[in-house]
Amino acid sequence: MSPQVRIDCDVLVVGAGMVGAAAASLLARSGYSVAVIEHHEPAAFDVSQPVGLRVSAISPGSAAVLNETGAWKQVLNSRHRHYREMRVEDRDESSVLTFQAAEFGLDTLGTIVENDLVQWALWQALSMTAGVDVHCPDRLAEIDFIDGLPQARLESGKRVRARLLVGADGADSRVRRLLGIGSDHWEYGQMGVVAVVQGARPNPGVAWQRFVDGGPVALLPLADGTSSLVWTCPEARAKELLQLDDEAFLFELGSAVAGSPDHWPGELVAIGPRAAFPLTMRLSERYRGRRSVLLGDAAHVMHPLAGQGVNLGLLDAAALAEVLVVARRDGLDCGDDAVLRRYDRWRRSEAEVMCRGVHGLRGLFLPQGLGLLRRVGLGLVGRSWTLREAFIRRAAGQNSNAPALARGKTLAGLLRP
Repeated sequence: MSPQVRIDCDVLVVGAGMVGAAAASLLARSGYSVAVIEHHEPAAFDVSQPVGLRVSAISPGSAAVLNETGAWKQVLNSRHRHYREMRVEDRDESSVLTFQAAEFGLDTLGTIVENDLVQWALWQALSMTAGVDVHCPDRLAEIDFIDGLPQARLESGKRVRARLLVGADGADSRVRRLLGIGSDHWEYGQMGVVAVVQGARPNPGVAWQRFVDGGPVALLPLADGTSSLVWTCPEARAKELLQLDDEAFLFELGSAVAGSPDHWPGELVAIGPRAAFPLTMRLSERYRGRRSVLLGDAAHVMHPLAGQGVNLGLLDAAALAEVLVVARRDGLDCGDDAVLRRYDRWRRSEAEVMCRGVHGLRGLFLPQGLGLLRRVGLGLVGRSWTLREAFIRRAAGQNSNAPALARGKTLAGLLRP
């Protein structure tokens, strides 16, 4: 296609990471014509390669959303690990929370999947979905408004005009900046150290987390019995850990996770390559602009304490699809401000609860945190069925305010009057 050719569509999605690709697939499967701009096509997932360092704990609600995109079947046919037990401990095991999927009527509490696999599966689903026009490799250059509609100018010279512009282009969102939407940003001075760890005993399918000095250390179960490590540390400590040889690192990690001999994880015997990434929080002041909305990290970036970042974004995609399906049923334009206000209020309220709640809680788990209050809180949740169920339903992405797709409804069901 020659430069300067304008393409018209219903919805233009900028960014085809996990959240953007999910949104594009859901909207196209709902009958909207969709264009996608993405600068990098994901590599084919190769199960013969070692497990990647970046994994996600996909909640049951998010799994239901991914199933509606057509990608989840591909994930289940490849490398993944369901977990049915979650254990959360205070520093010295004096306070412990244990959750079992069966006690809440769930098949699983979540599924640990490599981000690269989810991304590739979504890309495959997009390629097989009618009504999707993908511009890759390409990037957004500018946004203009022509006859009241947003028009994206791409670096290739193409112009794409849509009735609705969706910014799903990550934490450093160009869409957000071009729309003039501000955001609050916090730097925590912490990093997440990630690696794949092997124990003397294979991980039995437990998502395990302990709060130690400096932040939580989590071990998430992988398909081969190893565990994905996410260790939150002050920046200086994280950089120090990256410099240690394997034996010294395992000693430090072993000291952090040591507990009762009859409890997993027990002895850790091998460590793979390590990396670290900075931890921040960002909240956009609003999730909508003129005929435009923000999804995923473009709208909110949260501290990983609760492990809900990707899930929150996938629920954004499901909520947008639900709002737009209802708009079509009611004969409304998908870019109508009344339609976008519903999405904005719904998802911003959910993100504020999650992000600000975790932002406040994290202080309880730092060395200077309120240890007694933390232990009392864990004990209170442990003794209260109501609090335990509320915690699990929100973590599962299936609380009462979750999108219908996350709670088991299908796109076909949403499309029916």
